[in-house]
Amino acid sequence: MAKKQQKTIEKTVETTDSQEFNKLNTYRVEQAIKFTKQLSRAKFDASVEVHFRLGIDPKKGEQQIRTAVSLPHGTGKTVKVAAFVSDDKIKACQEAGADFVGGEDLITEIKKTEKTDFQVAVAEPIMMKNLAQIAKILGTRGLMPSPKNETVTPNPAKAIVELKKGKVSFKNDDTGNVHVVIGKVSFDDKKLLENYETILETIKKVKPAKAKGIYIRNISISSSMGPGVKVQVAK
Repeated sequence: MAKKQQKTIEKTVETTDSQEFNKLNTYRVEQAIKFTKQLSRAKFDASVEVHFRLGIDPKKGEQQIRTAVSLPHGTGKTVKVAAFVSDDKIKACQEAGADFVGGEDLITEIKKTEKTDFQVAVAEPIMMKNLAQIAKILGTRGLMPSPKNETVTPNPAKAIVELKKGKVSFKNDDTGNVHVVIGKVSFDDKKLLENYETILETIKKVKPAKAKGIYIRNISISSSMGPGVKVQVAK
């Protein structure tokens, strides 16, 4: 009974903040962004996320979505980056802003401690064979560098600069959904809209050739602790 009462209260709060909002309706993206900001419950500057339900079969490798794109206004989050590089690239990566830089020494440390205090890892192609030692640690945490999201590159310093400026990597989950942070509640509407449009166009471009039927089935936007607001999907 208590849980039922709690749900009723939550729904009342959502509709009180904006008389127009109805969680069953779909809205133009501009209106969805406004509602998302209005309905944010967090006392901190919450992240704003966009969620795509895609018509792909996540069990088939050729239909997997995994890519990266630079957002015009970044995400508002400070991203910690680890760089696995050869000795001659260490200084350049440090100057580019990498938080952790090294080769075999960094790999050995992670293998020993299993600590990964970073959100993204980049690596030179030559280092990938060495990363096999910690592939299980990085892989289970979604940190394994990959050519698909441009984190395996002969120019790791450039990749680090782009990541620090707001480049995001994303992939589908086991249910065929994609979730991407597009900014903060404190961002103005225009910046969130432009970041959203960048992600949407990227999702369209990476549509798997073998995906059948409706590709983008639905879209919603939400803040970290707010309700999902459904976005109209162009036919």
